[in-house]
Amino acid sequence: MKHNNTPPHNTPPDNTPLSNYHILVIDDDDRIRHLIQQYLKEQGFTVAGANSAKQARDIMAVLSFDLLVLDVMMPMETGIEFTHHLRKTSSIPILMLTAMGDIENRLNGLGSGADDYLQKPFDPEELNLRIQAILRRSQSSTPHPKKDLIWLGEYCFDCTRGTLLHGDDLVRLTSSEKSLLSILSSPTGQVRSREELTELCDIDGSDRAIDVQITRLRSKIEPNAKTPQFIQTIRGKGYILHPSKHDFRQ
Repeated sequence: MKHNNTPPHNTPPDNTPLSNYHILVIDDDDRIRHLIQQYLKEQGFTVAGANSAKQARDIMAVLSFDLLVLDVMMPMETGIEFTHHLRKTSSIPILMLTAMGDIENRLNGLGSGADDYLQKPFDPEELNLRIQAILRRSQSSTPHPKKDLIWLGEYCFDCTRGTLLHGDDLVRLTSSEKSLLSILSSPTGQVRSREELTELCDIDGSDRAIDVQITRLRSKIEPNAKTPQFIQTIRGKGYILHPSKHDFRQ
């Protein structure tokens, strides 16, 4: 990854803040992966990293992403193999990185379903521009989803993606916690019974199982979980979400 002193061109697709775009960098080389993550964060993106296809799957099972930056040459499962499998169920944009720049490898990468291909070593600014070009193409070819953001003090929950942020840091939610927060957020101000939450979240067990999940979720978002501000108990009825701010925008 080469560096230059040219100011980066940050041209967000449709004027959407870059922080709204979540990118997963997948590379088994820790040094390169960390450099890419740091650079993209400096440009304004929200970024996570994975050191293998397996770890990427684990992360993608919990979090949603807008684009993958994917290395080709990885042990166990190559980037091309990972893309082949991913394309059976997902159309997420993929930018492939590789040290091999010959035409055959380029065609293999694009043929597997990648959206673009960048040869190592590369200029960081070119990476940034290619990512933004892919995002513009993907946004122009699909309907623009509305962004429904729920603010819980210093935390922000993106209902569309099911992601929780504390500043620039992603907060890991279990599938049950994510389902609970999504249901309580749609719409806010509506009381949800324990029975309803158990059914919608597909949680096995008694009402006590929901109480345990709520307690865990509170421990992640409440300033003081013993006196909750955001997820409140309505005696005899269930739970209700009281966000500090609800930002609904196109």
